[in-house]
Amino acid sequence: MILAETSAIDDLFSGYWLPLVIKAVLVLGIFLVVPLVVGYMEHKVLAHMQARLGPMEAGQFHGWAQLMADGAKFIQKEDIVPAAADGPVFSIAPGVALVPYLVVLVVIPFGSDLYALNLDIGIFFVLAMSSIGVLGVLMAGWASANKFSLMGALRAAAQLIAYELPLVLAAAAAVMLAASTSMIGLVEAQRTVWYIVPLFPLFIVFMMSAVAELTRPPFDMPVADSEIIFGAYTEYTGLKFAFFLLSEYGGIVVMSAVASVLFLGGYLPLPGLSAIPGPLWMFGKIFALAFIIVWLRATFPRLREDQLQRFAWIKLVPVTLVWILGVGFVKVAMH
Repeated sequence: MILAETSAIDDLFSGYWLPLVIKAVLVLGIFLVVPLVVGYMEHKVLAHMQARLGPMEAGQFHGWAQLMADGAKFIQKEDIVPAAADGPVFSIAPGVALVPYLVVLVVIPFGSDLYALNLDIGIFFVLAMSSIGVLGVLMAGWASANKFSLMGALRAAAQLIAYELPLVLAAAAAVMLAASTSMIGLVEAQRTVWYIVPLFPLFIVFMMSAVAELTRPPFDMPVADSEIIFGAYTEYTGLKFAFFLLSEYGGIVVMSAVASVLFLGGYLPLPGLSAIPGPLWMFGKIFALAFIIVWLRATFPRLREDQLQRFAWIKLVPVTLVWILGVGFVKVAMH
C-alpha cells in the first residue's frame, strides 16, 4: 500500500514538473540562441552598410560561428576584480543585468498555445522586469571603484528614468485599446487590425524608448568610449563582460518581442498568409525590429546627454500623453 501511494505521488510530481522543465529549457534555449543570431546579424548588417565583409572565417560560411568563438574567447580570459572594488557586488552585477530579460521571455507568447506562462498582468510583469536591468549597471558602476564606471552608471540611471515613462505610456495605450493586460489578450485583440495602424506614433515612441533603455546607439551615452572609456563595463573582463554583452543582445530580442506583441499582432499573420505558422511570424517580426535597431547604430550619431533628456521630457512624453487622451476619448465614444 505504501509503495502504491509513493508511486502515485511520484507520478503526480513528474506530471507537474516535467512540463515546467521542458518550458524552462525552451525559454533558456531561445535566450541563448536568438541573441547570438541577432549579434551575428549586427556584424554582417553593419559590415555591408559600411561597405565591408564582416566576419568570414569562424565556421567557414560567412563567419556564422563568430559569436560562439567570441564566447569561447571570453571564457578563457582572466577574471580580474580591481583591488579597490566591492567584490561581491562587482561579481553579482552581470547576473542582475542579465536575468530580467531571461525572465521576461517566460510570458512572451510565440503562438496561441505556445508560451511558458500566461499571466493576467503580463504586460505589467514585462515592464517591471525590464526596468530591473539598470540596477545591474548601477551595481557595476558603483562597485568598480572607477570614476568613469560610476559616471556611466549614473548616465544609465538617468536615461532609464527619462525613457521609462514614455515606454510605459506607449504600452498603456495599447492596453487601453485591447482592454487586457495579458500578453495573449493583447495579441488576440489585434485580430481585426494590428495596433501599429491606429497607434503608429506610439509604436515609434516605444521603439525609441526601448533603444534608449538598452543604451544602444544613438542613445549610448552610458558607454560612450570617446568620453568615459566604456562606462560601467570599463573594469569588466572575461565571462562577466560577456554576460553584459549577452544582456544587451537579449534585451534587443525581448524588447522587439514586446513591441511585436503590443503593436504588430504578435504571432498573428498578415491577411492571406495564414498558412505560415504563428511562431515563424513572431520570430520574423522580432528579427525585423532587431534589424531596425541595428540600422539605427549605422545611421545616427550619438546624442549629447542634454539632448537625450530634452528629447524624452519635451517631445516623447507630451506625444504619448496626447495619444493616450485620444485613445481614452475613442474608447468612451465607442461605448
